[in-house]
Amino acid sequence: MTDLYFDTAYVCKCYLNEPDSAEVREQVTGARAIATSSLCIAEFACTIHRSFCDGVLSAKATNTLRHQFAEDVETATWTLLPVTKRVLWRVEMLIQHLPRSAFLRAGDSIHLASAIEAGFDEIWTNDRHLLAAARHFGLRGRSVR
Repeated sequence: MTDLYFDTAYVCKCYLNEPDSAEVREQVTGARAIATSSLCIAEFACTIHRSFCDGVLSAKATNTLRHQFAEDVETATWTLLPVTKRVLWRVEMLIQHLPRSAFLRAGDSIHLASAIEAGFDEIWTNDRHLLAAARHFGLRGRSVR
């Protein structure tokens, strides 16, 4: 059993039936603890809403998933790491040293910095940009694929 850091895409795979969802759920059952940034709350809400807008989820299913996620946060299924000024300044510092070829969105950089601040040496995601940028942050990018 181990501790894992998931970005929001991997957290969402635990609630939505997407490619790789079964493999991600399997990881959850074998983990001692799973951490993610508290940014996940907003990102999860937007992902679930987008699935509703795209017709993938009904209004009832959307509300069920929202409540399930909130319950899972409350019962510490997910360890939510705070987005502190320290995390944000770490992002700023690390971005200064990124090569021009490394594309990175703000949310992904917060996940990377949060993982570093919490002492993780790897981050699980299926996001190709985050996977590619992880090494520049001293992290190993991992994917079930």
